[in-house]
Amino acid sequence: MRVALTGATGFLGLRLVRQLLDHQQLLTVLAHAGSGAALGRITRFMELSGAPARLIAELPGRLRVVEIDLCRPELGLPATEYRRLADELDEIWHCAGNINLDDDLDSLRRTNVEGTRRVLELAAAGARRPLVRHIGTAFVGGARREGVVYEDELEDRHGFENGYERSKYEAEVLVREWSRRHGRPVVVMRPSVLVTDLPPSPGLPQHPLQYLARIVESSARDGGLPERDVAEERRPVVRLAGDPRGHLNLMPVEHAAAVMVRLASRPPSGRADVYHVVHDHDVATTVLTALVERIAPVKVRLVGKRPDHPAPLEAAVDLYPGFTPYLSHRRRFDDTRVRNLLGPFSSGIRVDLDYLTAGISPGRTATTAGAP
Repeated sequence: MRVALTGATGFLGLRLVRQLLDHQQLLTVLAHAGSGAALGRITRFMELSGAPARLIAELPGRLRVVEIDLCRPELGLPATEYRRLADELDEIWHCAGNINLDDDLDSLRRTNVEGTRRVLELAAAGARRPLVRHIGTAFVGGARREGVVYEDELEDRHGFENGYERSKYEAEVLVREWSRRHGRPVVVMRPSVLVTDLPPSPGLPQHPLQYLARIVESSARDGGLPERDVAEERRPVVRLAGDPRGHLNLMPVEHAAAVMVRLASRPPSGRADVYHVVHDHDVATTVLTALVERIAPVKVRLVGKRPDHPAPLEAAVDLYPGFTPYLSHRRRFDDTRVRNLLGPFSSGIRVDLDYLTAGISPGRTATTAGAP
């Protein structure tokens, strides 16, 4: 199999590289043009995550880096190089994307929708009719906050919590329409919120909870709060809109990559196959508020709606509006197709407060870093 991967230096993409190299002798990395040494970033991740020394030494010979621009026709490549790339591939894993929940919709569409369109054009141009494996998100379920989201569902009648969700919905619509129009199979894998307990490092990309931690820490400084070791009774109360009975699916990214590659070992049905790649238990919203309390010397209280007259500190903390609505979610994602295909399985990873803290705190010891 000749396999190409976009987004290989991203949070999920790095783990996919590791998993795919267990099954592929060679892997083509479609890296953003001008972004620098993709091979170096992949090598650094392998070192930090405890990959075998032999694998690290083999990387220059097993990875081929092709610099592209997802936003340009023919990926910004010369015509002859584009044709050669298209004709040699058997599979294209499309993992690249803009995951900034609060970015403006035009920017999100430029990467997440138009970038997907360029990948589909590459697949259509290939003589070997490569299979497209599209990494979507379970959050195309939109702003419905209760009930069950099923793998077959794809609709926009509930609206969306943020521009990211809308752009990923539009990208998946594009993938499914392409499949029908060309009579080609596609595989859509929808992960939930991806997390890790591998501590932050300058050599690693950030994940959603790291963004949250950075905002909370900045807000605490701007609000003039004391250091973290303040007595609990002296901590100010911060009201955030949310449901104390709510829950959110947080999927260890290492396990997500392993499940995706296991799914890739099964032949496609011939149409659009959609899979929820989610964890076997949800995390209570109260665990997320406890995480905020570990980051900053505050007490968090979840209230039914955003306070009409927020205190200055409350206004400062609520600076991640793309994420805040998830504190009110009580829905779950059905993954029956995955379980029917792969059988009962468990990551063996308990996503709890200590796990989440490790993934945002430099210097902590990770408990499952590099786990398959």
